[in-house]
Amino acid sequence: MRRRTPLVLALAAALVVGVAVAVNATAGDGGGGGTLAELTRREYPPGERPPAPTIAGETLEGDSLDLADLRGDVVVVNVWGSWCGPCRSEMPELEQVHQNTREQGVRFVGVNIRDDLDRARSFAARRITYPSIFDPGSQYTLGFTDTPPPPGVPATLVIDRDGNLAATIYRVVDAPELERVVTAVASEEAGGG
Repeated sequence: MRRRTPLVLALAAALVVGVAVAVNATAGDGGGGGTLAELTRREYPPGERPPAPTIAGETLEGDSLDLADLRGDVVVVNVWGSWCGPCRSEMPELEQVHQNTREQGVRFVGVNIRDDLDRARSFAARRITYPSIFDPGSQYTLGFTDTPPPPGVPATLVIDRDGNLAATIYRVVDAPELERVVTAVASEEAGGG
């Protein structure tokens, strides 16, 4: 059996190298593929942006929140659950971008789905300073009409100052990537998207 170990390791290494070569080949300049980041992030150019989904409800703290009331600000919506490991891993990144972009007229709103209220409150209180709408039945994510619903969580939407969808990121996002997208949208004038 010990003789098989080097063979198995060599085959595993060859598989990893093969996958890396295939990903790099599809991520080239003119190819139809792209990196995972490119395939799971979509940015809509101004003038071609669909309306953002309607999202309103009660926050984890019991307040009412309607995204329509935030028109004029750039809004970052993050769909999450306390039960979701990837959501937990990206929360510090989201909070960092929230803190870094507040002065640019950027607001963050969470949408907590398929969760227990007490667990969600406890989880959010330790990780984020922005509000989250409690949506245990996932009615908001299931009700997207002009854009495809997120395939899972975490999912992040960036909404421009006119209430239109500027970007979607359907995976874990890190602070540098999200801040780049948010800052670009925040630099646009209202009425341009």
